[in-house]
Amino acid sequence: MDKTYQPEQIENRWYQRWEEDGHFAPSGEGEPYSIMIPPPNVTGSLHMGHAFQDTIMDTLTRWRRMQGRNTLWQVGTDHAGIATQMLVERKVAAEEGKSRHDLGREAFTDKIWEWKHESGGHITRQLRRMGASVDWSRERFTMDDGFYKAVQEVFVQLFDKGLIYRGKRLVNWDPTLHTAISDLEVENRDQQGQFWHFRYPLADGVTTEAGLDHLVVATTRPETLLGDSAVAVNPEDPRYASLIGKFVDLPLVGRRIPIVADEHADMEKGSGCVKITPAHDFNDYEVGKRCELPLINVFSRDAVILERAEAFDLQGRPLSDIDTSLPSAYAGLSRFEARERIVADMEAAGLLERTETVNNTLPFGDRSGDVIEPYLTDQWFVAVENLAKPAIAAVENGDIEFVPKNYENMYFSWMRDLQDWCISRQLWWGHRIPAWYDAEGNVYVARTEAEARDKHGLPADVPLTQDEDVLDTWFSSGLWTFGTLGWPEKTEALETFHPSSVLVTGFDIIFFWVARMIMLTLEFTGEVPFKQVYVHGLVRDGQGNKMSKSKGNVLDPIDLIDGIDLESLVEKRTGNMMQPQKAKAIAKATRQEFPEGIEPHGTDALRFTFLSQATTGRDIKFDMGRLDGYRNFCNKLWNASRYVLMNAEGQDCGADGSEVELSLADRWIISRLQQTEAQVTRAMEEYRFDHASQALYEFIWNEYCDWYLELSKPVLWDDDATPESQRGTRRTLVRVLEAILRLAHPMMPYISEEIWQRVAPLAGTYRGEGDSLMVHAWPEADEARVDEAATRNIEWLKGVIVAIRNIRAELNIAPGKPLEALLTKGDATDRERLEANRPFLAKLAKLERLDWLDDPAAAPLAATQLVGDMEVLVPMAGLIDKEAELARLAKEIDKQDKLIGGIEKKLGNESFVAKAPEAVVQKERDKLDDLSANRRLLVEQRDKIAAL
Repeated sequence: MDKTYQPEQIENRWYQRWEEDGHFAPSGEGEPYSIMIPPPNVTGSLHMGHAFQDTIMDTLTRWRRMQGRNTLWQVGTDHAGIATQMLVERKVAAEEGKSRHDLGREAFTDKIWEWKHESGGHITRQLRRMGASVDWSRERFTMDDGFYKAVQEVFVQLFDKGLIYRGKRLVNWDPTLHTAISDLEVENRDQQGQFWHFRYPLADGVTTEAGLDHLVVATTRPETLLGDSAVAVNPEDPRYASLIGKFVDLPLVGRRIPIVADEHADMEKGSGCVKITPAHDFNDYEVGKRCELPLINVFSRDAVILERAEAFDLQGRPLSDIDTSLPSAYAGLSRFEARERIVADMEAAGLLERTETVNNTLPFGDRSGDVIEPYLTDQWFVAVENLAKPAIAAVENGDIEFVPKNYENMYFSWMRDLQDWCISRQLWWGHRIPAWYDAEGNVYVARTEAEARDKHGLPADVPLTQDEDVLDTWFSSGLWTFGTLGWPEKTEALETFHPSSVLVTGFDIIFFWVARMIMLTLEFTGEVPFKQVYVHGLVRDGQGNKMSKSKGNVLDPIDLIDGIDLESLVEKRTGNMMQPQKAKAIAKATRQEFPEGIEPHGTDALRFTFLSQATTGRDIKFDMGRLDGYRNFCNKLWNASRYVLMNAEGQDCGADGSEVELSLADRWIISRLQQTEAQVTRAMEEYRFDHASQALYEFIWNEYCDWYLELSKPVLWDDDATPESQRGTRRTLVRVLEAILRLAHPMMPYISEEIWQRVAPLAGTYRGEGDSLMVHAWPEADEARVDEAATRNIEWLKGVIVAIRNIRAELNIAPGKPLEALLTKGDATDRERLEANRPFLAKLAKLERLDWLDDPAAAPLAATQLVGDMEVLVPMAGLIDKEAELARLAKEIDKQDKLIGGIEKKLGNESFVAKAPEAVVQKERDKLDDLSANRRLLVEQRDKIAAL
């Protein structure tokens, strides 16, 4: 093995070999185990959330594969409708100076397919870099032919069952992209806005209880005033009880609108009166349904004021008995231009009572960056009520289990308050809706135009036009667990791997994806899509902030693996920022956080860092310090393996079954291995990856490397040791290391494979050329090999060695200087352990003499440590330069006195204690306690040395 661990030299080599050898494909043997990757966007790049999630899925897959399960980790990507269309639109505009409309739908979608084949595999290449053992031979794409067939089949069947319909409803509308978008694509941003309080004149000479001739309503969106259908008051509000059923004259428009009673009006907020605009506000839409109000739309698809409003009933049918005229002065104005004009006109008319500055949130499209508008438009919807019932029951009766279980409550709260799902998008890239229209607007849903004609008896001369819309990407990805396995065909893969074993996902898409998969999969397969849902937290930066490009705190997992210089990192974080001041601030913060850039850490260190922080369901603060620490952990394992190989290669390691003699240390490490195997397995079964990684870390670093390797040296390097004992220690060294590598493989696949290739032949587990660790058995604990007596004896031995090392540190004695030591005040067991372990103690504690002292009263002046009830004494005479050590201690005590004096002065300042936050004062008090304790120890040490 190379002297230093260099992950970049082994990772690509091993991944390529695993893939070429077909180790990622199902074995065809054992109980099936399957995981479906949440399909990343084809336009995407691996981010920290992907890397975290993929590490968990790969760890589970490699672990179950080693357990002999028939594993499938299904891979694929999502066609990402809006993101992909925008990317290719920009590309065509830059390269050809054309828009998609210049090209036409067919030519433009051809351009997207070209881009997909040339550049759409970036994220899958990055998945390989992370070590993802997905079955690439089965890679799917949500727009491939088989998936397209599945999507059509689901749409047609749902329509025929009356579960899909077309209607005019309020949706999130992006005025830039001209499409409806999902809630997940809406980014709510905090901002400071205005709250305008307007007077609405009461009609017909009516007055309020207070004698006013108007009602006051407040809004943050004055432009929607033009589409008001009513003013609502709370039915319990005595101020307005007499006005319910009366009317107001809508300012600027002149339309009479009713005063209605609805609990949406908050009596404690403002005047208690609320303007109701059902066509432009989601809450108002619900009030409109309860009060049977008309829907009056005043915006175009560009969010521009119409020349004449459009009026509809709640079923989306046009209304002819409502005056839809609008003031001509506003026609053609954008919503924000209209806002300014309307506020000015209301003020000029004496109808602006006051303006209030408020903090509120504004919805933005995450792709376009434009303000999202609630917009009344014709869309396709899924009626979800009947689909939701079996999906709720599946979780209630335990067919699907959420881990952690508390996420079931989040699932239930969503599922029991569902709105029908808008599934159409006004895009060109995606699954085109399989619906055709005749000249009268009648709709015919079928898989093809020919089927539509045949199904509805339409002659060939009746012209039909296919719906221009495409389906929401969440609709196609809702079929992911069964569509990827060949449905609607009854394939062997579908029979074998469905339902899948577990879904690994973040809590933020439980509704958008998880719930919809459950509904659609139950409907079309009669099975749940997965038996468990493991919900993990989100990856945040070290301060707990969400990682985002706008904040400039994003970390690229590939940069953490391969390293990146400072200037490249700064450019990455600030390159596309439009605001120079913000870019400058982010550059400064980046230089402070990473003054040397980011050093290479390797994939295994990053994976282990993720797993160490994978507590159930909670967000994780990504800690660069941990990443550095786990890179050191990889180095530790590498160097320990080099020690084992140097002492085992070319030597008799007992692989042929020859007689061996096991030392106390051998029996102890074998015993601890059994316990660690059981602990790691149990933690993996419970999805406690943090516990599994911690147990493995503690065993490798503290027990195997720091203790067992040291305990092996007296046996291996002692000329008087028997061949059987040396053979036993060599066998234990290689067999325990080989088991460690199998335990580590799901978490750290590359380094474990590289070392295993050298260790396995010595341990007798190598099966010949081309053999791989990833297809070897997961270690199973053998309780019969748990040796509690060996553990107790080794803990005693470690206690004595640590005690002597502590004394060396306290007295500043060189580590290599031989010492004399005495043991006293123990019992017969302590004496027996002393006699049995003299060679180990002498060599590992660097002792030239170790005796038992029967009479503690006869002890010389000595430094003392306790091991249980037993005292470990190191006589101090002649060990140190007394005068030099006293001078050093005096200097340290003086330093402590100055620090203590400074804090005492601060705490004696009544102004500081009174005005400073309690946490700050307590911190100073704690500091004083620590310094005082340190001073007492130094004084004790000084007095001991002075007495020599």
